[in-house]
Amino acid sequence: MGLKNIIFIFVFIAAFSFLFYNFKRIISYLRVGQPENRYDRVPERILNVFKVAFGQTKILRDPIAGPMHFLIFWGFMIFLFEVVESIIQGFYSPFTWEFLGGFYSLITFVTDLFSLFVLIAVLFALYRRYVQKVKRLELDKVAKTDATIVLSLILVVVIAMLGQNATQIAAHNFKLGEYEFRPISLALAHLLFPASTQNAGVYHEIFWWIHILTIFGFMNFLPYSKHFHVFTSIPNVYFNKLQPGKYAPKRLDFENEEIEQFGVLDVEHLTWKQLLDGYTCTECGRCVDACPAANTGKPLAPRDIMVSIRHRLEEKAPLLIKGEENEEIMNKTLVHNYISDEALWACTTCNACVYECPVTNEHLDAIIDMRRNLVLMESQFPAEVNPVFKNLETNFNPWAFNHQDRAAWAEGLGVKTMAEDSNTEYLYWVGCAGSYDARYQKVSKAFVKILQKAGVDFRILGTEEKCNGDTARRLGNEYLAEMLITENVETLNKYGVKKIVTTCPHCFNSIKNEYPQFGGNFEVIHHTELIDQLLKEGKIELKEEADVSKITYHDPCYLGRYNSVYDEPRDALTKIKGIELVEMEKSKDKSFCCGAGGGRMFMEETEGERINVVRTEQALETGADTIAAACPFCMTMLTDGTKAFDKEDEIAVKDIAEIVLEHIK
Repeated sequence: MGLKNIIFIFVFIAAFSFLFYNFKRIISYLRVGQPENRYDRVPERILNVFKVAFGQTKILRDPIAGPMHFLIFWGFMIFLFEVVESIIQGFYSPFTWEFLGGFYSLITFVTDLFSLFVLIAVLFALYRRYVQKVKRLELDKVAKTDATIVLSLILVVVIAMLGQNATQIAAHNFKLGEYEFRPISLALAHLLFPASTQNAGVYHEIFWWIHILTIFGFMNFLPYSKHFHVFTSIPNVYFNKLQPGKYAPKRLDFENEEIEQFGVLDVEHLTWKQLLDGYTCTECGRCVDACPAANTGKPLAPRDIMVSIRHRLEEKAPLLIKGEENEEIMNKTLVHNYISDEALWACTTCNACVYECPVTNEHLDAIIDMRRNLVLMESQFPAEVNPVFKNLETNFNPWAFNHQDRAAWAEGLGVKTMAEDSNTEYLYWVGCAGSYDARYQKVSKAFVKILQKAGVDFRILGTEEKCNGDTARRLGNEYLAEMLITENVETLNKYGVKKIVTTCPHCFNSIKNEYPQFGGNFEVIHHTELIDQLLKEGKIELKEEADVSKITYHDPCYLGRYNSVYDEPRDALTKIKGIELVEMEKSKDKSFCCGAGGGRMFMEETEGERINVVRTEQALETGADTIAAACPFCMTMLTDGTKAFDKEDEIAVKDIAEIVLEHIK
């Protein structure tokens, strides 16, 4: 064993000891959080890791940055062979992987090739930050410096690795091993040593040490960097909910008298997974790019939620673990001091941040939990929300309409209630807007007429139906939401309901994905799905001739991103003769929110641009004469948007049920 090996052993022990110290430190911080079971469904979790982490499916949603990151990620995965080989050489200098035979040829060639790819990708990343100055990458000085250090270290690693291989080849008189295939390194060796290879061996040792020390320095810098996701992203993807689109807030245990805190005020109230999200955030800004609030000048940036969780945890966790007191630190809280109330209330719960996050962070969990604290523990919420809560509690709808008038819209339509006859195929869940809103009552009637024409057997609950609880739940009033949900579940189970169809995506999502938490398990479909099914089955026939119309369809967040219903509404429209469907630039899973979700329907926008106006402008840019909607909230917001542009007489906003009914024979 030579001096090189002895020195390396000390360096190796020091580097990995410090790394394990930091792993232990951060794991102890995560244990400050609340317990949460994310250990089930192991095969699905492993499959998700292969799909999202290794397949980079979320990363590749960005056509520019996606391939760039893909090359860097897979470059480093492939470089692991070289890194491990170099580390083993630190213990035993003659070691190589050449005993792998033909596989070694593949390893050396792919490593050589990806060295070039990674160099190009890193240089492009630096160009985007410092020359092109992509807006979402314009971070604060510390974060920007952090990113520059990491990209620079990657450059050094790749250059040192190429130099190490090139000098090794030159030291052996440009002769590769029997199974070695390094065309780029070979060309570089000839370039570096055109006349003599006399000092190639010395340079090889220099490059080897640069490579090893940079790797060890890099891995120990990461725990103090926003790029700690290099270590945490794969575990974070593994522990993901597995159905981020079907977001369901966790149920609170109001029966447990030992629980003193409902919702999240500070980091110790978050779960360990939510704390891990904070460490995994790459600060890439994709969530900010997709966020309708951030894009219209509101004080919310989903990235800042994650970063604030990490910073607050780093500050407070050591004190909690040691049981120490620091008045300045302990008197602060995550909510209020790190994350403003205004930012939390600006969220429309559109799910775009969760959908776009390449490391599967769950921003909505944190935001809803923080709202719960504001409502349930502090009674601090926007003034406009107070009458909503009161109306939901007394009238079972967010407005002041009399509960006894809930079925008045159906008078004269021959619609039976479950109380009159519960022997039916479908329960039509009308929803609050469909029952009370004058405009959306027309949609309820249109859908009923379609069902009747198709011979579908259905009933409604009438006055036994109450608000689905979505608005109260998203606004953080879990207690009120649970009251509404449990009463609805009790009613539905009393009648033995099996299938439910609804015109409201918020009702659809709640009953389908959240009611099972409360003992309500039903087959739930959206009315656009049923209409498309009836058209395909020939149960309703369309006119052979129709006026030519150009229609653009707005994807509701709770139907699209939450439940992946994209094709059925479009299929129903394209079956109609004379209709030309034109897509907005932001459509399907990249659709821009209307601005009404998360209880924002009942709150004024006082900062920046109005979200619904921005979305309406996107619709107008298509040149369509009709905006097709599939949600009562969206219909209201888009109608108001056309008025803002003085286009209400030129551009119609109609539900798909209304459009289809107009074209039925």
